[in-house]
Amino acid sequence: MARWNSIARGAAVIGVAALSLAACSTSESEGGSSSDSTSGGSASGEGLKIGSLLPITGSLAFLGPPEIAGVDLAIQEINEAGGVLGADVTVQHEDSSDTANPNITADSVSALLSGGVSVVIGAASSSVTLNAIDDITNAGVVQVSPANTATSLTGYSPFYFRTAPPDTVQGNALGNLIVADGVTNLGILVFNDDYGTSLRDVVKETVEAEGVTVTYGEEGQEFDPNASSFASDVQAILATNPEAIALIAFDQTALIVPELAAAGFDTSKLYFVDGNLADYSAELEAGLLTGAKGTLPGASPADDFRALLDSVADGGSLDEYAYGAESYDAVMLTALAAVKGGATDGQTIADNMAAVSGATGGAECTGFAECVEMIEAGEEISYVAVSGVGPFNAANDPSSAYIGVYEYGDDNTYSLLDTVFGEVPEA
Repeated sequence: MARWNSIARGAAVIGVAALSLAACSTSESEGGSSSDSTSGGSASGEGLKIGSLLPITGSLAFLGPPEIAGVDLAIQEINEAGGVLGADVTVQHEDSSDTANPNITADSVSALLSGGVSVVIGAASSSVTLNAIDDITNAGVVQVSPANTATSLTGYSPFYFRTAPPDTVQGNALGNLIVADGVTNLGILVFNDDYGTSLRDVVKETVEAEGVTVTYGEEGQEFDPNASSFASDVQAILATNPEAIALIAFDQTALIVPELAAAGFDTSKLYFVDGNLADYSAELEAGLLTGAKGTLPGASPADDFRALLDSVADGGSLDEYAYGAESYDAVMLTALAAVKGGATDGQTIADNMAAVSGATGGAECTGFAECVEMIEAGEEISYVAVSGVGPFNAANDPSSAYIGVYEYGDDNTYSLLDTVFGEVPEA
């Protein structure tokens, strides 16, 4: 289990250092898809080339814009500070889509590898990553996910890292929230997906340890994420008379919530997770989610960082900011690892990721320019992550992380209620 401390209520807890960034350049080297074609993984004498494998389409497409903005924002800052080893960082954006569209994922991975990237940022979905990780990491390319949480990815490869904590952290936080709210009988409605079942298992263990009865959600009671109707699943869980329901899903949520309401369930007793904590103002009847709660890994981004993400986003603003900070941190850490190692190939970056994150000690630094100055002076550094995650542990997971607790208002949008801090258990 994670060790928890409630550290803030009603406000974000991580202050983001001011970043002197201009509006994003429209050049391919600092934003859109690059057409460069070099052979497999950047060589040590080349500029750092980063690929993103993030959801432009599919069930997690709402997470794509903030994640892509986080990547572009970091690259902009790095290049304004002189780039990596004297050369600009370039980026190639590709669509991860979701598990219902594996051909899109496969084509995107092939495009990134043939494009000569040394680093892939993504995927957002743990299941998509599990489908792609062998192709990426076996090619000697570093993969850093800003959003994967499945426990099965812990320690998967020396080339795989993540800047979001495993489900042992969010699941524990959500379980503790449910217990604190006085729930005694909980139903868990979860889709059949590695992310979903991993998170379900931690929530279930957490609440049952505190005497809560789980009425529904055992192994074998998952729903098909590709179903066109969830009426039978709703009937099955409501037949067990839960007083609250943890709904672990992606975009299926917009269909499930009205089904629950039509069947008479009090939807203020719903608990969401990062995969479905979204703005439902345009999809659900006003007031339908009032009082419902949910959790999201990462400290809520400060207003100045949100403004910076907006400045590089398509259209000039974002509707969601989830995992934008984690994406920014992922790029920063890989760039700093290349600087520390003196080369831009995947092996060098993988070898230095833990050190620049602070796993071996070192003085704290914020932002690329400050950290590089310290590295060039021969100092060991500890990069201060905007998302608030701690240094990588031996399994390449963050050693600690923040989890935001949110509550829905009458307009079916969510706002920060609380933030808790958790240490990631050793694998």
